[in-house]
Amino acid sequence: MLFDFKMSMLSLRIRIFLSMIVLILITSILLASISVIQFQNEARSYYQERLERKEDAIKEHINYVLSNTTYPLTEKNLPLIFKDKIHELADIHNVEINIYSLHGKLLKSSKSSFSVDNVSPPIPTYIIKLVQSSIEKRYVDVKNIDGVKIRSSYSQIKDDKFKPLGILNLPYVEDDGFYENEIQQFLIRLSQVYLFMLIIAFALAYLLSSYITKSLKTISDKINETSLNQKNEKIVIEANSKEINSLIKAYNRMVDKLEESATMLAQSEREQAWREMAKQVAHEIKNPLTPMRLTVQSFQRKFDAQDPNLQQKLGDYTKTLIQQIDTMSAVASAFSNFASMPAQQNETLNVVEVVEFSLDIFNEEYIHFESDEQEIITIMDRTQLIRIITNLIKNAIQAILEEQEDKSIVVAVRREGEYVHITVKDNGIGIETENTEHIFEPKFTTKTSGMGLGLGIIKNIIENYKGTITFETEYGKGTTFTVSLPIIEK
Repeated sequence: MLFDFKMSMLSLRIRIFLSMIVLILITSILLASISVIQFQNEARSYYQERLERKEDAIKEHINYVLSNTTYPLTEKNLPLIFKDKIHELADIHNVEINIYSLHGKLLKSSKSSFSVDNVSPPIPTYIIKLVQSSIEKRYVDVKNIDGVKIRSSYSQIKDDKFKPLGILNLPYVEDDGFYENEIQQFLIRLSQVYLFMLIIAFALAYLLSSYITKSLKTISDKINETSLNQKNEKIVIEANSKEINSLIKAYNRMVDKLEESATMLAQSEREQAWREMAKQVAHEIKNPLTPMRLTVQSFQRKFDAQDPNLQQKLGDYTKTLIQQIDTMSAVASAFSNFASMPAQQNETLNVVEVVEFSLDIFNEEYIHFESDEQEIITIMDRTQLIRIITNLIKNAIQAILEEQEDKSIVVAVRREGEYVHITVKDNGIGIETENTEHIFEPKFTTKTSGMGLGLGIIKNIIENYKGTITFETEYGKGTTFTVSLPIIEK
């Protein structure tokens, strides 16, 4: 479980790389083991064949001696026939030679210490039977004596008529040093080859894992960048894998559907916004229509041409109607300004100067201006920047209670990186927590008068210039609005 968890934490490229390395190592170990075993078998077989060839050569030499002797070819005459020849054969072929009778008794040996008169161990009966029963009339006995492996070959000696005369014994002391030396040399060469192969395999595994996951990384990056609020780009690469190509096609289809969904959502949001706007307009227009209707009905019901106060009452009715008409006009103007912003007259301006100028229309002594710099340049419509500042200051003034003694509004301009920050800080009543999420909604207001469109309008203005507006508030202590706009360098 721990191993699986650790593997799952690794990237796909690393996991492919490690898997390929493990596979290469396992394959290399298996191939090396098979190669060593095969080499050992071939080396041993070569050595055995070499000994068999030497045995065949000795038997041919023995047959040559038998065919050129003057003694009759009998078992009893074998010691006489090979009396002098056995040492010659042993010297020529550099091997010990023993000749036994068909019953296993030693007749002649190339060892000088052996003598026919000495009592020598006979050939075991089971070996004699194995020699006689085998097709080749030959048997090889292998024994370990004091850690030394001795291989003894037993075969029949025959006359010219293939009649058995005796048993030829050729003992060999098997030299393992031959195998060890050959195997050691073979392992050195094999390790050099495998080391070179492993280096190449590691490099190829790294390149292949990177190549395989390259397309997946591109897809991953694109997916991470995908957002409903932006134009998403399709993946145009052509991978060499059918599965990855299918994944790319699926992503591109998702981008198309996402774009369609974003368009539909935007359309739905616009329609919903306009429906809400229409409801708000209807509601605001109905408010003055009701008193206007009541005023007209009252005037109609109470009209008396002979009334001495007719002119005064007519003036009161007219004043009431004009007030309600002005209210309706203000409603229409407010929604018109929100629905369609005035044409932008962009110009290069000094934000510090324009903000300070905007404060001149206010007579409140508790409004203060602060700036560490004399000039911060941006491109914007001067009128709209003034509109932003005046709206925020009006809101700040209205947030301060009349009975409050230590009234304070601080307007500050400062530079931070590539943005200019304009802050309007008041110590008014603040904004309640449940109202903070709705503060920029077009129809939201906490005031007893007004349309609640001011912050919504200036938010649109600021976002048109790729800026942002944020606020921090604490109910009962005040609010700070921060407007961030991009600046340009001279």
